[in-house]
Amino acid sequence: MTETFYGLTIPFLGTALGSACVFFMRHELNRAVQRALTGFAAGVMTAASVWSLLIPALEQSEHLGRLAFLPASAGFMVGMMFLLLLDKLIPHLHMNSDKAEGISTKLPKNTMLLLAVTLHNIPEGMAVGVVCAGLLYGSENITSAGVIALALGIAIQNFPEGAIISMPLKAGGMGRWKAFVLGVLSGAAEPLGALLTILAAGFVIPFMPGLLSFAAGAMIYVVVEELIPEMSQGSHTHIGLLFFAVGFTLMMSLDVALG
Repeated sequence: MTETFYGLTIPFLGTALGSACVFFMRHELNRAVQRALTGFAAGVMTAASVWSLLIPALEQSEHLGRLAFLPASAGFMVGMMFLLLLDKLIPHLHMNSDKAEGISTKLPKNTMLLLAVTLHNIPEGMAVGVVCAGLLYGSENITSAGVIALALGIAIQNFPEGAIISMPLKAGGMGRWKAFVLGVLSGAAEPLGALLTILAAGFVIPFMPGLLSFAAGAMIYVVVEELIPEMSQGSHTHIGLLFFAVGFTLMMSLDVALG
């Protein structure tokens, strides 16, 4: 139960700490810094998808022999399609973009920015929830250290996300406390999604390989559709790529060392 508590709270704490940057920084994040942080987040999510989700999914399907790839492959594709559907339905606006996506709406810009972050917090919450549920019910290949590694990795990449949301809100004239609260709320989908997944653990466990890979597919969708384009916008630079490598290496190291 202790690991489950940490799994629910550590990622959310990362978002809150990042949002608190409004109290210590005067100006909006530099564009190069935004690219670096976005690349870092993309690297962490990619490594988490492989080491914390896809590899355990494949290991849990070894009894299928040569068909062990099927649950992971199917879950991965369904996860991608699920996020694609949400992307088409939920009105949202990506950072540094003036064109909203999803269904047409008259929602304020700040609301749609928050919805964009919420959209890619959903798979992160599901990932933590599935892993915590597997640990609680004794699923093979999932350890308490693995849960903590995943939670820490997501918290690390949530820190820049919180800052990327709250700092532009403050720069646009919003009060620091309101910008902070909205930044924190942008990460609320993660613990909520994780908790709902844990509560549904009785249904989750029999389909653990598919659900692990489902979360991986959803996370990779966010990386490819949103984070990589954002870290590559503007003049040519390798800063996003370099920090992608840093984030990937850090998350891989955490998972292997703690798992």
